[in-house]
Amino acid sequence: MNNVAIVQARMSSTRLPGKVLMPLGKRNVIGQVFHQLSYCRKLDRRILATSVDASDDPLAEWAYAESIEVFRGNLQDVLDRFYRTAKWANADTVVRITGDCPLIDPTVVDKVLAMFFEGGYDYVSNSNPPTFPDGMDTEVFTFASLEESWRIARLASEREHVTPYIRNHNTQFKIGNLENDENLESVRLTLDNPEDYKLISLIYDQLEKVGTFVSLHAVMNLVKNEKSLLEINTHIQRNEGYLSSLKKDKNK
Repeated sequence: MNNVAIVQARMSSTRLPGKVLMPLGKRNVIGQVFHQLSYCRKLDRRILATSVDASDDPLAEWAYAESIEVFRGNLQDVLDRFYRTAKWANADTVVRITGDCPLIDPTVVDKVLAMFFEGGYDYVSNSNPPTFPDGMDTEVFTFASLEESWRIARLASEREHVTPYIRNHNTQFKIGNLENDENLESVRLTLDNPEDYKLISLIYDQLEKVGTFVSLHAVMNLVKNEKSLLEINTHIQRNEGYLSSLKKDKNK
């Protein structure tokens, strides 16, 4: 069984261009993503999936320099890029992580993977509906499910965001969702805006030296003791990019 984490990232973010190579603690943003994932116990490989667009050359060059596997594909059709990455990697099980989640907790990823295998699912996430903070989003699915959605999906929202086709066809796929013990949906730990970067930088400044990786438990202890931290980005809407894609569906 080949369990492959595919981290999708690009330099041409509309809200914060170049964010994945911005400095963060001892590394940069994308470097912290891969560092966190290196502590997952159930992953066999970790691959960067970026685009062939020239804007992503610096990102690919960073990956090569860090000896991180990289696959380059379509900039806009992320489902196609993801499918071709997984096929190239000969993945049996695919773990989708986005490059704007530098606080992704490897223990959370392992819990989603455990639920996936124990329940014999086609797809399991921890965000459908979300009870973990935004920035802990983990999706696990079979390569067969990915291939089926790649073959059939046509809507902009289905091609730009990889898994909506699977999630929207729960009679076709066996779907599960991991719930957190405490509902932390309102906590925002992802990176899309300058305010997010300010918050995550402050978190890394305080927690990076504490242990091997920055855990969700440590982050929540910090923000509960320093309540002003979460006020930095609390006004930002979750999943802005996906909501934008849904509007494209309606305009067709």
